[in-house]
Amino acid sequence: MCHRNWQPRRREFVVRLGLGGFLLTPLAAVLSGCEADSWPEGMAEIKWDRDTCVRCSMVISDRRFAAELRGGPRNTVYKFDDIGCLIFWLRDKAADQPWMAEPATRMWVADMSSKGKDIKWLDPRQAHYLGRHSPMGYNFAATAQPQAGSQDFASMREHVLAKGK
Repeated sequence: MCHRNWQPRRREFVVRLGLGGFLLTPLAAVLSGCEADSWPEGMAEIKWDRDTCVRCSMVISDRRFAAELRGGPRNTVYKFDDIGCLIFWLRDKAADQPWMAEPATRMWVADMSSKGKDIKWLDPRQAHYLGRHSPMGYNFAATAQPQAGSQDFASMREHVLAKGK
């Protein structure tokens, strides 16, 4: 007797669960979208506190100083924890990687004023740089607009290379 009564209830439960799961799927998608970082077209996601800098092997944690480069015949992604690491990597690899000068090669640096997961990404060559304590001690942070005491990319690059590391 119990067995017969149980079967219809089980089917009803499974049907309701399936329908409920189906109705909750859009809600789950919306909520998961709220937590995701927004990445510019072509930029690969940086997995904070897991991905490491291609030059110094430090974990990329501080969102205000991260940088990324994408290019080459395989459209390879290189991630950096400090703009200084990107500068030295570009200098050290330029002879071996002629594709770095190609227009298809793209670079991004985080705007230092970004808050939380809402990061504004800038082209490092167009950004302006202010002196700020950074993860690797190159001590530059990017900003979109020129500010008192800021430097352009070429000046910042010269200072970083002169400091050495």
